[in-house]
Amino acid sequence: MCKFSIIVPIYNTSKYLNKCFDSIINQTFDDYEVICVNDGSTDNSINIINKYCKNKKFKCITTKNNGLSEARNIGVDNSSGEYILFLDSDDYIDNKLLENINNNLSDEDVIRFQVREVDDNYNCIKEYHEKEFKHKKIDEAINIIINYHFIENAWCYAYKKKFYVDNKFKFIKGIYHEDFALIPLILCKCRFISSIDYIGYNYTQRNNSIMNTNNYDKTKKKAYDFLIGYDYLYKEINNLKIDIKVKKIILSYISNCIILKLRDLNKDDFKDYKNKLLDRKVYDNILDDTIKRKIKKIFIKYLLNR
Repeated sequence: MCKFSIIVPIYNTSKYLNKCFDSIINQTFDDYEVICVNDGSTDNSINIINKYCKNKKFKCITTKNNGLSEARNIGVDNSSGEYILFLDSDDYIDNKLLENINNNLSDEDVIRFQVREVDDNYNCIKEYHEKEFKHKKIDEAINIIINYHFIENAWCYAYKKKFYVDNKFKFIKGIYHEDFALIPLILCKCRFISSIDYIGYNYTQRNNSIMNTNNYDKTKKKAYDFLIGYDYLYKEINNLKIDIKVKKIILSYISNCIILKLRDLNKDDFKDYKNKLLDRKVYDNILDDTIKRKIKKIFIKYLLNR
């Protein structure tokens, strides 16, 4: 068993693969494996993968195009590390990331690190430094985490493999925002979590990526996929025997997320989506226990009554 399994789902990202893989090879901590899941790429990706798989730390699994969720699930199933990390193939990591994670491990189920946004030429757009904390239970950590910019992104955490597998975590296949539908649940089930103020992940802002698109059909699908994620999370989190304060904070967070998707929709879809939110009574989940949250709730009420 190695310390870390780095799972890299790949679909037609040959332009970025060398940068991504080199950032792994250049790690100052070398007890790791790389699980490359080639998700039916039709570009030059497989040739680049095969070149790097000459390094015994790299392993390639080729499948038909199942999507990012299933590629990640397959990667987890084929991993052997004590901790797992997810790295999107158009992104890259800083060379001391694994070293910093390892130096801060005790008995966490999850450890978080921080993110830098970069452009297509790898120039820094913005760094997100967040508050550091060590070995906290989720009822202590949640009020800190909930203010983070990338709370539900799978790639800014390292997860203890046993914790992940024992809880049978899976990304929902076939949806956008698959992270949103899982990561809040993972956080709720943590015994202990830590967060280090180390910028370890470089998130590339691609104009033609899934998350940055001018295609309205994709924008609409992303919004409605958020509803799928919300329904799954709402059911799972309500069934958990956890601190009621944690439950309320997470339910308020996921409700805020789906309500804000209204801003992306045209007039007809706005009305339909709003009705779905009203049917789910999501407004009732929004916390208003601080001035900031009261103001946000007023804005949300306005949005739902447009």
